[in-house]
Amino acid sequence: MKPRQLNRREVVVLLGALAALPMVGQAQSLKDMAGALKDPLIAMLKNKLGINDNQAQGGMGSLLTLAKEKMSGGDFGKLTKLMPQATKYMDTAKQLGAVAGPLKNALGLNGALSKLGMKTDTVKSFVPTVTDYVGQIGGDSVKNMLLGALK
Repeated sequence: MKPRQLNRREVVVLLGALAALPMVGQAQSLKDMAGALKDPLIAMLKNKLGINDNQAQGGMGSLLTLAKEKMSGGDFGKLTKLMPQATKYMDTAKQLGAVAGPLKNALGLNGALSKLGMKTDTVKSFVPTVTDYVGQIGGDSVKNMLLGALK
């Protein structure tokens, strides 16, 4: 019997689980591990950047808010297809006070990330970390489209 090939979503979940493995030893509970498997993007941001859950989700919401402002509806749809929780992230950014109106540009995004309590070095690393992730799961065309919107 020939093994079946994984689809894109299964590959993304598997890669997210692998990225979360270093956290398994540090996880304080099964709930932490389950969260890492459920939302690999947030788990990766927390692990790689040393930020908390609110900062990761609020930061993603801020980034997606700027992307939505700058991208066409179709292009933004391609991006959010890769991130099923995009609406939740954007709502979280508003609830946490990071986004109170249009962000307009990279300076506005940096200001939103700072409102979440991120340090300057973390703010500088946030966008490249996210765009690299997007490139891994969506390809270079989606990554470049996002990079163009975040300028």
